[in-house]
Order: sequence, then C-alpha cells, then structure tokens
Amino acid sequence: MPSPNLRLTDPPETACPRPRCAMVLTAGLGTRMRPLTRHTPKPLIPVLGLPLLDRLLDRLAEWGVAEAVLNLHHLAPVLRDHVHGRTRPHIVFSDESDALLETGGGVRRALPFLGGGPFFVLNGDVLWGDGPQSALTRLWAAFDPAKFDFVLLLQPSAKATGYEGAGDFSIDAAGLPVRRDAAHVAPYVYAGVLIAHPAAFAGSPAGRFSLNLLFDRALERGRLGAVVHDGSWYHLGTPQAVLDTERLLTRGNDYI
Repeated sequence: MPSPNLRLTDPPETACPRPRCAMVLTAGLGTRMRPLTRHTPKPLIPVLGLPLLDRLLDRLAEWGVAEAVLNLHHLAPVLRDHVHGRTRPHIVFSDESDALLETGGGVRRALPFLGGGPFFVLNGDVLWGDGPQSALTRLWAAFDPAKFDFVLLLQPSAKATGYEGAGDFSIDAAGLPVRRDAAHVAPYVYAGVLIAHPAAFAGSPAGRFSLNLLFDRALERGRLGAVVHDGSWYHLGTPQAVLDTERLLTRGNDYI
C-alpha cells in the first residue's frame, strides 16, 4: 500500500504529452542481493522499513502517473500479493514466467500496457532524492519525441552510492551523452530512470535483449538525450549497499 506523506508535483507545460504510464523493472533474480532474495523479490527489500518498490510507486503516484507496469519472474506470487489492492498508481503485470527478457525485452513485451505516448522506465533497485525540481519533471521537460528516442537520467559517478563501476557516459559540448570506451572511465552512470516513446522500440528484437542495444542505436542516430541528476542517488544491488544507504539516510534529511 502507498506510504503516507506523498508530495504533489506540478510540472511545467511542455511540448511532450505528460506521461500517464511507467514501467518498473521487477523481474530480476536478485543474485547479488542473496541471501535476502531467496524468499523476497529484490524490489521488496526494505530500506528504513519501506520496500524499495513502494518507494518507487509512491514517487510515480505523487508525480501523477496513473498506471505502472511490473514485469514478473522471480517469486512472482510474492510480488503480486504485495501490491494487491494498490490503486495509486494502478498496477498491471507483464508476465515473464516463460523466460527472463532483460531490460529491453521486458519493456518491449510490456508496450501494449504502456499506451501510445511517452512513458517512464525505472529500475527496481534504485532510489533517488530530488534536487530543487523533480527528476521526473526534468526528464519530461527535456524529452522531445521529434528529437529523442530516450532521455536518460545520469548520476555523477563520484556521487553514486552503491556503484563501483567505471561509469557509462560523458557529456559532449552539445549536452548529449557519449558512451565510455573500454580504455577510460566516465563521469556519469546511467541512473536507472528514463523517459521513452514506444516508437523507440520499432525494429527491436522479439526476445531477450538489453536496453543498451537501443541506447547505442539511438546514439548512432543522435537521438539519445540525457539529464544530469542534481540530487542524491542510491543503487541497492547488494546487502551491503542497503546497509550503507540506510546509514547515509539516517544521517541526513534526504527524501526518497
């Protein structure tokens, strides 16, 4: 059920229709989160007493998203039961019980539930604190379907709690993302939050594939946009990352 104290957001008018739908990627096995995920789906791992998924759904509800799609695989009945009766946002399930489809394949299968307009996609293992303006609002304001297939939220790698990689992107002089090459590190990591249009999936594979396939295709066409996040961000990929995040949150006033 939704947590109390939801905040209302009043985004500015933009040329892009306001997204009514979102997808939260919840089908993963949670291998790196074991033993916590042996009986609990990773998105239901609590952070300061509230499951990750509830925090994400609350964030979507307060922004005004009416419908959220969850893909199901690992411990699907547990996840179904957890969100039973939730109405803000309304929950729709996309079944991947036959096979995990990864991030791109999962979204592609869910497209019939996501409507004909722009929609958000959220990883089920990230949390963030907004800066002066909502990150979802900033993504919406930056998204123009005539220019972009995707606009990604990027987090400065140096401020990415729970992230230990070499980064994903830099930003060029035009403000567009540039993929990191294998020999270098990059100052920004994909934060697991994006806005897209269904047309971005035209011609994509029917089975299992990563969203990175479509990101790279968009990069080649100059149709990948980015917004650099101006708040805190947390990747909850391991039990230690959960402990570290809780420790940081109890020291400050960050809203997640």
